[in-house]
Amino acid sequence: MINKRIRDILRSKGDEVFAVGPLATVIDAVNLMNDRHVGAVLVVEGGDPVGIFSERDVLVRVVAAHRDPRQTLVRDVMTTRLHTASPDDSLLDVMQLMTDRRCRHVPVLEGDDLVGLVSIGDLTKAIQHNLRQEVRELSSYIGGPFLG
Repeated sequence: MINKRIRDILRSKGDEVFAVGPLATVIDAVNLMNDRHVGAVLVVEGGDPVGIFSERDVLVRVVAAHRDPRQTLVRDVMTTRLHTASPDDSLLDVMQLMTDRRCRHVPVLEGDDLVGLVSIGDLTKAIQHNLRQEVRELSSYIGGPFLG
């Protein structure tokens, strides 16, 4: 688990990133999120990430602010401060970033190229997988061929 990299997570989950443009309406972004069962969509303009729009943005900046999701543009309610990761970053470093910055979705950039998006759920799933594998290996080692 210590050596697991974001590249490994993208390899297993895929590199597909769901995105909308800044001129999309909130309802269009929410429909995409619902259709794809994701908690956030990247906001991309001219191929470059300019923000992220998440469930939290819907609750805080749309619902609580009494905005009409059919009329409100994503650019007006998205989070513009992006915290990004590299494919070579460790799983633990990105988990720390998410904890420190209180974000649940991080775009993954290789140089200037967007190569994926990871969520706290993706990282948790990878940790669970690794812990199960470690338990199996340790149980096999402890129970080894000498017992029985």
